[in-house]
Amino acid sequence: MTNLATRREFLIRSGVSAAAANWALGLPSLLGHSATNRPKQRLIILFSPNGVIPKHFWPDPDSESLELKRILQPLAPFQDQLLTAHGVCNRIKGDGDGHMRGMGCLLTGIELFPGDIQGGSDTPAGWSQGISIDQFLKNRLQADEATQTRFGSLEFGVMVPERADIWTRMSYAGPNQPVAPIDNPYRMFDKLYGKSENRALLASVLDDLTDDFQQVEKLISAEDRRLLRDHVEMVREVERELQTERKRSGDAAAAGHAVPQLPPNVKEENDNLPLICRMQMDMLVSSLAADFTRVATFQITNSVGQPRMKWLDIEEGHHTLSHEPDSNEKAYEKLIQINTWYCEQVAYLARRLRETPEPGGDGNLLDHTTILWTNELGKGNSHTRNNIPFLFVGGGLGWKTGRALDFGSVPHNRMLISLCQAMGQPVDSFGNPDFCGDGGLTGLA
Repeated sequence: MTNLATRREFLIRSGVSAAAANWALGLPSLLGHSATNRPKQRLIILFSPNGVIPKHFWPDPDSESLELKRILQPLAPFQDQLLTAHGVCNRIKGDGDGHMRGMGCLLTGIELFPGDIQGGSDTPAGWSQGISIDQFLKNRLQADEATQTRFGSLEFGVMVPERADIWTRMSYAGPNQPVAPIDNPYRMFDKLYGKSENRALLASVLDDLTDDFQQVEKLISAEDRRLLRDHVEMVREVERELQTERKRSGDAAAAGHAVPQLPPNVKEENDNLPLICRMQMDMLVSSLAADFTRVATFQITNSVGQPRMKWLDIEEGHHTLSHEPDSNEKAYEKLIQINTWYCEQVAYLARRLRETPEPGGDGNLLDHTTILWTNELGKGNSHTRNNIPFLFVGGGLGWKTGRALDFGSVPHNRMLISLCQAMGQPVDSFGNPDFCGDGGLTGLA
């Protein structure tokens, strides 16, 4: 059986609940490809808000060695797998203020619809007019049986406000179709692994089914016995997966398909942002190891995000500080610290990927995964969308790393095209074709 719908129907007819069947179909053994033969290429798009401090962010381009400035120092252990792309600019015009177009057009590369959401001093606007790069790649990969995964894409959030507006959504399933990230780690856990009662139900049903199959085998033809044995082997694979996850779930250091152990009762509140970030990242790494997805977004707060980073002894909100002039030395220093903290989160994710073996023994997850760290603005107090941070860590795209590139001034649509091409999904344009020029960027590979 190679069809996911057929596998799901079989499990349900065998007495498994729909929820348990959905969970079971996430296992590699039921997806028709093993850890050793699946294509190893993954993309994570990680967002942090309100621009950067360029002087302390961008490495000097085209130098013989990549010299990291202060904000990027946490990524020093990954210097050989690091690539920065200066000169990539969000040229999208139209309705909405700078933050709105920065967020809503970042991954779509196309204008916002006219609408009634008012922001700043510019015109009001609506949702984006196009699909985002993550959802586009999801659709392409899911259309190919060799690259199908249980979820296609996962959208992680950290302290994203409950309100749904242009500042809080960067992923779009299509025009006027924003995709909400899941920022509650317990909800994300249930999405990935099902509720505990469903996992227990699946295990008990499979035990009963194995005995039933043995009885039925005595009553059917040789051809039917062969088909039934295929079913039995599928069930046994599910059981083995369950046993492995049960053993590993108590070992916090276990890699691969370990089910993360979440600390209980962590509330979604400002002071818990660092802990929630780590909880979500740990689940993201486990999701990639289990091949639940090959495309993910990870959104830390939102455009105009206002966390108060008290763990850095900073009481002011991030967005408020980002509007201060560079001449305000205290605010300038705090913004450097804030951006360095965001970089530390990128480094943590990279480290977790690097220390997790690639299923099948081919290196580690970071060798086959690229983290793209980006932002809706190039600099907060000017609201510029020139020199949008595009920083890449890892080997998933096959680009030559350990470099700082300067593209001068190119529309970010061309970078979106390059991402599609690197993920094996070539396109001639993405978003507004007026900004796609000659296609993807040169000099990346």
